[in-house]
Amino acid sequence: MSEHASMYPWPQGKTSAAFISIDVDADTPMLWRQRAAPQPKYLSEMEQRQYGLRAGIANLVAVLGRHGVQATFFVPGLVAARNPELLPGLLENGHEVGLHGFAHEATRDISTSEFGEALERSLAVFVAQTGRKPDGFRAPGWELTRDMHALLGRHGLYDSSLAGHDHPYTLDGVTELPISWSREDTTRFKITGLDARWAPTSPVVVLEEWLFDWEACAQAGGLFTLTLHDWVSGRPAPLRVLDALLARIRQDETAWIATGAELAAHDRRLPPDARASVVSTRD
Repeated sequence: MSEHASMYPWPQGKTSAAFISIDVDADTPMLWRQRAAPQPKYLSEMEQRQYGLRAGIANLVAVLGRHGVQATFFVPGLVAARNPELLPGLLENGHEVGLHGFAHEATRDISTSEFGEALERSLAVFVAQTGRKPDGFRAPGWELTRDMHALLGRHGLYDSSLAGHDHPYTLDGVTELPISWSREDTTRFKITGLDARWAPTSPVVVLEEWLFDWEACAQAGGLFTLTLHDWVSGRPAPLRVLDALLARIRQDETAWIATGAELAAHDRRLPPDARASVVSTRD
């Protein structure tokens, strides 16, 4: 399926790649939004988000294991600190763990200095619990300023928050694993209260969309980054979507299914003339 294949040199004769990523936010986005309040007032969203830690992660790990797929779980430092068995458990199952802010701080609400402090706090938690520094980072809300992005480079981290290419690329010296809003679950399934402005998409429709997206991405020789959340896609119907999608990707012997660390390491090993390296647009 290489009619429009990119020139990106995937390893071992592969012609495309799939990156399965899971953001383990738990209740941190809600707590951040309500940080000025003494405590959250309503249980509805809180309980939805707790589902991930109670059942969603285990369900996702089971489906991934059934297909022999290693994923990357991006975890806020606060979630890891409150659940000290989480990171070691994911590593024991062969998965990668990456940084996702400390309290899922919205970058629009914090300074570069505060971003750096959150990064350092998260790194300390990860090193204490796993014995090593993580390789990657994903920004809460997929938003970064240039100065925040530069801090990731100083720590030697890859990033998976931006959408500037079809395959891994280097932006201002930082390895980027591009994301896509079309391959993200909250825009399809997330409803947290009566003020929701849309109804959840049928899992049958989502599967059709993602299969089409995978076929297009594979034909173009690109990186298919799937972004899931444990409290959203860890439920029975979305799990069936993931199960069917992984089965289809697994059928393609020319597809490389890799963790973020594996993708970033491969990109960094390429000779300079084979890498896509760009400089961000400046004012």
